[in-house]
Amino acid sequence: MGTDQAFAELGLPSDASESEIKAAWRRLASRWHPDRNASAQAVARMQRINQAFEAIQRARQDSAPAPAPTPSPAPTAAPATAPSPAPAAEAPAPAQPPIHRKLKLTLEEAAAGCIKALRGKFTPACGQCAGLGHRVLGSACRRCRGSGTFVRPSAWFGWPGQPEACEDCAGTGIARERCGPCAGSGKLAAQGYEVQVRIPPGVRDGDLLHVAARRAPADLEVQIGVAPHPIFTLHDDGSLHCRMPVDGFAWMANRSVPVPTLDGVQTLALQRDRLHYHLPGLGFPARHRGPRGEQVVEIEPVFPHKFSTDQEILLDQLIASGSGPGADPRLAEWQNALRARERKRRRS
Repeated sequence: MGTDQAFAELGLPSDASESEIKAAWRRLASRWHPDRNASAQAVARMQRINQAFEAIQRARQDSAPAPAPTPSPAPTAAPATAPSPAPAAEAPAPAQPPIHRKLKLTLEEAAAGCIKALRGKFTPACGQCAGLGHRVLGSACRRCRGSGTFVRPSAWFGWPGQPEACEDCAGTGIARERCGPCAGSGKLAAQGYEVQVRIPPGVRDGDLLHVAARRAPADLEVQIGVAPHPIFTLHDDGSLHCRMPVDGFAWMANRSVPVPTLDGVQTLALQRDRLHYHLPGLGFPARHRGPRGEQVVEIEPVFPHKFSTDQEILLDQLIASGSGPGADPRLAEWQNALRARERKRRRS
């Protein structure tokens, strides 16, 4: 892989600094390493990323000027030693993935807003290896000599062994070592957390709230759920609907009855010519922190299936009073019309 192609693979300009090169490699490795990415192209992409990193490192080592010789009193022969691998750069603590939580609220809590305490445990990624479980050394793997494959000897004499991915470098060809702080797992010890989450008024079922990490090891993504209410039905416009039975005689007499609301029980004056009532400002916020909608109350007058003797007497008295003074003239007109029709029928 050429140097220009290697820089392009890492998404860097050709004059990128050493720290930018290492940061780009850590960022791409955290995304494409097969241990963290289950896609089919993850292995091939990770190999190209490692090859690009190695090509840049090799090109910079080749182009680095040789150090000026320093005079010595008497040069002495030194034993030849293999060049030591480049030390692994200290990786900064990786950005921890958000903690996903679900939170169930009552309709009253969702409407007014509330504060909820979330407790749990979180396993952070290792900062020394960026969550990979190993550190890349930058040199060729000694076992496979940078090829990424290793031929294991066959158990049958004379039979060639089958090539397989090198275990030491996971088929990348780049030397790496097991991370000590996380013992190769890429994860550190679990941490407990407790966060006070402020829920704004007007959240709906399915809303996703982002909570910045202050007293937690990572940001929180809280998915809101609103439990079904036994009385109210919430509509998209913020209106709350409820259907309630009322005493039929109280409805006929225009009496007042108690009505449930999100703010508690309130009094509703019935009108015998109405079955639907609109209570402004007692519904649900149409938008977060916005004004509340209306509450729609549908009443269902309920009468006894069978009247008692006392009720029958009272009803007879009510019926008789309907033809007395102050009665609705429509009843008298109707009775007169019926009597005139009957007289006409008899004469014919």
